[in-house]
Amino acid sequence: MNALDPAGLDCLAALAEAGSFERAAQLLSITQSAVSQRLRSLEASAGHLLVVRARPLRLTEPGKVLLRYARQMQALRADAARELGTVLARDERLPIAVNADSLATWVLPALDPLVRTGQREGYGLELIVDDQDFTHDWLRQGEVLGCVSTVSHALRGCSCQPLGHMRYLAVASPGFIERAMPDGLTPHNFPQVPFIVFNRKDDMQAQWVSKAFGVRAPRLKERFVPSSEAGARAAAMGWGVAVLPELLARDALASGALRPLLPQVTLDVDLYWHQWKLSSLEEPRLLPPAAGDRPVTPAHTGLMEQIGQAVIAGARAALGAPVGAR
Repeated sequence: MNALDPAGLDCLAALAEAGSFERAAQLLSITQSAVSQRLRSLEASAGHLLVVRARPLRLTEPGKVLLRYARQMQALRADAARELGTVLARDERLPIAVNADSLATWVLPALDPLVRTGQREGYGLELIVDDQDFTHDWLRQGEVLGCVSTVSHALRGCSCQPLGHMRYLAVASPGFIERAMPDGLTPHNFPQVPFIVFNRKDDMQAQWVSKAFGVRAPRLKERFVPSSEAGARAAAMGWGVAVLPELLARDALASGALRPLLPQVTLDVDLYWHQWKLSSLEEPRLLPPAAGDRPVTPAHTGLMEQIGQAVIAGARAALGAPVGAR
C-alpha cells in the first residue's frame, strides 16, 4: 500500500461525519469536486473502494479501517498544535461514545474541568450516545476514539480499563403503585404492568424481571422514552415501572417521588473505558480488527490521555473503584 495522503484521510473523515459529498465539502471549505478527487486519490493509494456512493453514503470495511486511522491522526494533530501553541484551521473532532445512563449521571461532571480548560485548544469533544452494549461497535468501526462499554476485552491497538459498576433497581411512583399494583409487583401481574424502556436495544427491564421472578425472556408491556432523565421523570409522573441507575433515582427516592420495588433485587452492570493507543500509531493494514485475549495496558497520549484519565477518575469517584483496578 502506498503512503496515505493526510488530506485524503481528512476527506474520508469528513465524509463519514457529514454523510454526503456536499456537506463534507462545506466542513473542509473546499469544492465537492476536490472532495471527490481526494477520495479517488486515497482509494488509489489504498487499493480499495472506501466509500459506497449511495444516499446516504456509507463506508466499506476497508473504509472503516482507514477511518480509524484518520481519527487517530486528527487526535495527534490536535496534540501537536496544542504543544506548539498554534491554531488549527478547524477544530479536530475527538469523538467518544458513552451510554445514556452514564451521560445522565457521572460523565458530564467527569469531563467538565477538562472541557472548561480546553476551550481554546483547537479540538471539539463530541459525545455519541448508544446503549452500553453497543458503544464498542462505534470504536470498532472507527467512528470514535474511546468509549464506555460493557465489553471487557480490548481490541487490538486499544487499551481497556475497568470503571466500576452501575447498580440498577426497579422504581415506580407511589400513585402508580397504588393504582396499578396495590399488592406490589409479582410474578402474576408483571405482564400487565407497563415498563418504561429507553429504546428497542434496552433490555435492562427484562433482565431485572428475569432475575426477580426467574422468568426466561419475559414479555413486557413497554412504553418507550428515549432519555434517561425523561424516563426517570416519566416514572415519577406515574407512567410505569422504570429500572434506573441508583445514581439517577437517588434524589427521587429520598424525596418520596419514587419508591423501590423489590429493593433486594438489583442489577450491577460492569463498565469499561476503551480507547485507541495513539503513541504507537502506524499506517493500518486493511484487515478487520481482532479482539485481544485480555485487556492490554493503556498507553494514552495528549488530549485523549486527558479525556481517558478524566473519564476513569470521574467514573471511579461516582461508582467506586472496581476490584483489581490500578
